[in-house]
Amino acid sequence: MPQVVLSVGGSDSGGGAGIQADLKTFSILGLHGTCVITAITAQNTLGVQGVFPAGIEAVKAQLNSITDDFRVAFAKTGMLHSAETVTAVAEHFRKAKIPFVLDPVIEAEAGGRLLRPEAVLAVKEHLIPLSRVVTPNIFEAEALSGIRVCDSVSANRAAQVILDRGAKAVIVKGGHLDCTDLLLTPQEAHSIPGFRMAGGNHGVGCTYSAALTSFLALGCSLPEAARSAKEFAANAVAHSMKVGRGVGPVNQAGYLQEEVQRLRSLCSGRGCCKSARE
Repeated sequence: MPQVVLSVGGSDSGGGAGIQADLKTFSILGLHGTCVITAITAQNTLGVQGVFPAGIEAVKAQLNSITDDFRVAFAKTGMLHSAETVTAVAEHFRKAKIPFVLDPVIEAEAGGRLLRPEAVLAVKEHLIPLSRVVTPNIFEAEALSGIRVCDSVSANRAAQVILDRGAKAVIVKGGHLDCTDLLLTPQEAHSIPGFRMAGGNHGVGCTYSAALTSFLALGCSLPEAARSAKEFAANAVAHSMKVGRGVGPVNQAGYLQEEVQRLRSLCSGRGCCKSARE
């Protein structure tokens, strides 16, 4: 039986980030993905044109529906939008004892505020102390810690502040620096190097945190999960698709592309394709 994982976040109408990116990632990695939609965004590769939050009762109903039926091995949070939603999610996770990755989504990569200013305080007070690991980029780390992150030293200081708020671990992603991630726990620190991949990066943060959630659900240690998630996300960037007029979305299934092309070539104009036409 496959592991069940849960994503709590916003829907991206352009299909590149948010719940859509998470579910694609879960599926590719062999898990069953469930979701709680906190908001609907009018969004494409050019940015976010509108945010339409789900009512708090709708969020609670979705959470109850999932945990009444499924045993959730691991969860992740993305776009939570409001302080009320943050508090409701935190309370549900606490009662259900669900371990989770906190991806503190504040703004969309292509532009657009996704977390209200007053909700940042709620994240600090209610979600960080419950989280298994927090995965901010350098701007989110600054918002959560009050420390400007511009290098590995300041990243370490910011991560320590977030740890002091109760997180069990922090991964400060280095995509806006030298692509080296910092993993910090109260016991140890790890540097996870990477390379800047050519390609579109719309949805890469969601994909990374969803992959991290998946590998943790599968039983990997946190350092192993962090390295594997980083590799998965980098591969998704390398195989990103140029669709729309803005930043191309990452392609979680990119590493399967050659195999898909091979299967297409086998039936191109004949075989199963011919049968399907008939």
